[in-house]
Amino acid sequence: MRILVIGAGATGGYFGGRLLESGQDVTFLVRAKRAEQLARHGLVIRSGVGDAVLPSPPSLQAGELRETFDLILLSCKAYHLPQVIEDMAQAVGPQSMILPLLNGMRHLDLLDARFGADRVLGGQCVIAATLDAEGAVRHLNQSHGLTFGERDGTRSERVERVAQSMANARFEPRLSTSILQDMWDKWVFLATLAGITCLMRAPVGDIVAAPGGLQATLQLLDDCRSVAARNGHAPTDAVLARAHSMLTEKGSALSASMMRDLEQGGLIEADHVVGDLLARGEASEEASPMLRVAYAHLKAYEARRSRVKS
Repeated sequence: MRILVIGAGATGGYFGGRLLESGQDVTFLVRAKRAEQLARHGLVIRSGVGDAVLPSPPSLQAGELRETFDLILLSCKAYHLPQVIEDMAQAVGPQSMILPLLNGMRHLDLLDARFGADRVLGGQCVIAATLDAEGAVRHLNQSHGLTFGERDGTRSERVERVAQSMANARFEPRLSTSILQDMWDKWVFLATLAGITCLMRAPVGDIVAAPGGLQATLQLLDDCRSVAARNGHAPTDAVLARAHSMLTEKGSALSASMMRDLEQGGLIEADHVVGDLLARGEASEEASPMLRVAYAHLKAYEARRSRVKS
């Protein structure tokens, strides 16, 4: 199976690097600066589950794409997706599978519209990773799961081939027959985590220690849960209990990567992670008061960032 990994940042570099390490035919689609970095230093992964140094990993830039690929692993930030869709278009053939690892659901609509729903799988990943100053991928915890599947819940021959290609890689692949529910479950948790940690500018432990912090967190979680339920993807009691536990743990240092991006003055996925969930709630006549406040806060940040930079 010929695999194209879009980007070699923290997520794409980790999962793509692990696939390349296991002997798979992997090529990275990268920008010029990252291509030079990879050519000079290789793809370096530093992880508690095992390091990897992959000299001169195969890479291309958008203008160099000439052939199609069997599997396209899409790991960009949501705000880069429109440009990435155009960059990767030459790689998408009649039998290509696109496996996006973005959060939320909005990207499925965009990919379906451009390439056809039959080419787009459901997918998600659970990993904490970053690029260091030298361009090495730093895996920050023990989690490194990648879940994928057909959006209609079938175990097709093609997703079985994807599972086979990932079987020997040093991460945890899982073929799911309920991938859309899996994606919604993660979205409910992530929108709550991102919304509340950005709003309060603090990790979970500090928020729940503050007067009213626990109540605000649980109200936001309930807003997100209610939107999912209205859209036919209510989380199970077990999923909600796990989210509740993580979002209310005393002393927890957990925060969303969006909060770190915000504190560094960077771009954030406000519309994709929080705004789209709110819009789907409004379409089903959900009030979502805390979700609305969280989204307003993120958009105010974006407005200020744009004004200051102009």
